[in-house]
Amino acid sequence: MRVDQYLTSLAATLAAVPREPLRAVEEALWQTYLRDGTIIICGNGGSAANASHFACDLAKWTLTDGRRRVRAIALTDNVPVMTAWSNDAAYERVFVEQVISLYRPGDTLVAISGSGNSPNVLRAVEWMAAQGATTIGLTGFAGGKLAGLAQIVVVVPSHCMPEVEDAHSAICHSLAVALGERISAEPV
Repeated sequence: MRVDQYLTSLAATLAAVPREPLRAVEEALWQTYLRDGTIIICGNGGSAANASHFACDLAKWTLTDGRRRVRAIALTDNVPVMTAWSNDAAYERVFVEQVISLYRPGDTLVAISGSGNSPNVLRAVEWMAAQGATTIGLTGFAGGKLAGLAQIVVVVPSHCMPEVEDAHSAICHSLAVALGERISAEPV
């Protein structure tokens, strides 16, 4: 059955995701929270859905009574702004123009690109890096250009886009849960 094959392959891909970069991403997100920075997230297509989902989970799953909330935003959630920049400038500007408006020192960018070669994602990473911001890349395949641009990179070892996107979703879930646990364990 094709479903069984896919799930078996996905399980193997998840097991092969390198853990050291994941620990570095978790620590970077924790440090962003400690300095009251914003976690800014972007991606296209399925990665846009993962970006929105991750921002939601960071905002909701990390809640602990008496603790400051996580600041997280997905650049994919303002469709009018995205279409305005796409129409008036170029699609590759949809994320960088938003980060230019939103960025504050201490913010972190999570750039999600299955191929690692999305020009609009890469422009945002380049701009944020030039500001001295922490940049995180979630990618797949061979990492693409994103693997060479972001400071911390998690490359999902798969050449199947649905598996890469599923793995990114699981990674984002694990990071939101981990951040929530760290927040709740902090003394008030």
